[in-house]
Amino acid sequence: MDEKPPEMDRWDERMEVPLAVASAVFLGGYAVLILGSGLPQGWRDLCLAFTLAAWALFAVDYAVRIWLSGRRPLRFVRTHLLDTVVLILPMLRPLRVVTAYDKVQRRQDKPRLTLYTRVMAYSGLTSILLGFAAALTVYQFEHAAPGATIVTFGDSVWWACSTLSTVGYGDVTPVTPMGRVTAVGLMACGLALLGAVTGSFSSWLIQTFRREDEGGPPGDDPGAR
Repeated sequence: MDEKPPEMDRWDERMEVPLAVASAVFLGGYAVLILGSGLPQGWRDLCLAFTLAAWALFAVDYAVRIWLSGRRPLRFVRTHLLDTVVLILPMLRPLRVVTAYDKVQRRQDKPRLTLYTRVMAYSGLTSILLGFAAALTVYQFEHAAPGATIVTFGDSVWWACSTLSTVGYGDVTPVTPMGRVTAVGLMACGLALLGAVTGSFSSWLIQTFRREDEGGPPGDDPGAR
């Protein structure tokens, strides 16, 4: 993979906090639009404006990143699929935990507890945001559908928790095409996040034990490792 230009690294650092705030604004505005059906139209229009403004910030960031990369747009899209997904759904920005996880895997010299802890913490935050976003989406399409079993937002949250944890009780299930597409995406994300957490923790333990063995008494038998 090509090295990122220094200008892009500086841009990423500069935009990390604004984009995190924009992601929260986008998710909050979307939640109000879905759950606040009884609000006055003026408040709903204001929420929609904030949501679109947050989306516009992600679009500007994406365009600047293409320009700083010096690559053609199609090549940038192929090599930065995660950024493209975040552009389409800004609420999924926490999925950039994959980048942090990649940095962990590159550090083979000694355990980095702080970095491993960050990966696990970000994975937990990502699970919460993904579950909430999926619950909103499924509720939007399911609660009024014929034959729906997800008729309240509480049903939708319960479904999201069981799906994201890969348990899947099956007591409430989506019946609309959009609800089922959301379910497939949530199941895939649940498996990926679970793998990131368990992989980070296992890798940290293995590196810790290896360093302890290498620094053990001279009489230790290396073949016993």
